[in-house]
Amino acid sequence: MDSFELNKAAGAVLMVLLLTMGVGIVSDIIFTPTIPDKPGYEIVVESAESDTSTVEAVPETVPLSERLVAATVAGGEKVSKKCSSCHTFEKGGANKVGPGLWATVGRKPGTHEGFSYSAAMVAFGEANPAWTFEQLYAFLENPKAHVPGTSMGFAGLKKGEERADMIVYLNSLSDSPLPLQ
Repeated sequence: MDSFELNKAAGAVLMVLLLTMGVGIVSDIIFTPTIPDKPGYEIVVESAESDTSTVEAVPETVPLSERLVAATVAGGEKVSKKCSSCHTFEKGGANKVGPGLWATVGRKPGTHEGFSYSAAMVAFGEANPAWTFEQLYAFLENPKAHVPGTSMGFAGLKKGEERADMIVYLNSLSDSPLPLQ
């Protein structure tokens, strides 16, 4: 290999190194990061020695009796669509994943004919003689919390108005509905 070929190879290596450094410098100039004066968010921690006290808002609770008076059967029928994939509502309706809900209000929990209830619901039925408006209200809010161990997979109705509408609708599904008080 003569010196001319060696000079070309060394020149190529030096040119690649020079271009790489040049691209790095140019990219640093183009993409210069802006550093904020004050990094992040300032978190102010209130000291225990503060003289000011905070008052927490107490959620307004409406009594169930008032909710039931304001509730409608039509509203409950609309809410019941959430339940229709697992329950039937007509008289003599077949059991699905859950029992038929005709004449639920006032009936002993865990006793719908032809449905195999969980042990937790059967035990709940032994402890409670009938589904009351209050029990249904609590059960519809969070079934698993009201009857721990129930096989009902529904998360519950979080809005009190929806639960009251549903109770009024369930109460209407009976040959002899209970008075709403």
